[in-house]
Amino acid sequence: MHPHGRRARHHDPDRRRPWREAVTYRDTWPHEYVVVRRDGQQALLAAFCARIARGEGVECRFFGQTRHYLFLGDHKYWTMTDCADIDLDADDYVLNRASFYRDRRDFDVRAGDTGARDGPNEVR
Repeated sequence: MHPHGRRARHHDPDRRRPWREAVTYRDTWPHEYVVVRRDGQQALLAAFCARIARGEGVECRFFGQTRHYLFLGDHKYWTMTDCADIDLDADDYVLNRASFYRDRRDFDVRAGDTGARDGPNEVR
């Protein structure tokens, strides 16, 4: 926590990518994000999309949505827009990441699931 009561930004271990907590989803589906153009992360998005295009992504379901996720280190990464539809000259985009659950929810989130890491809603 920042000394003035604001939540500090989280950073990658290499300290170059400013990951923000998605506070709206803190209690439901915790994750972090970067705003690609605003945060100067075009190269990161390009690398993500290149890996998805090479087939390194895994198709997963989040309730009724199907999208490709990239699993790296202890995180899974995704965008809400298909990489083929991204045009950084026309718009800005968000790249998300979340820590693994290490259960079915990493691949298939269903009705009744929550993002709780502990407790009665955790999938075992």
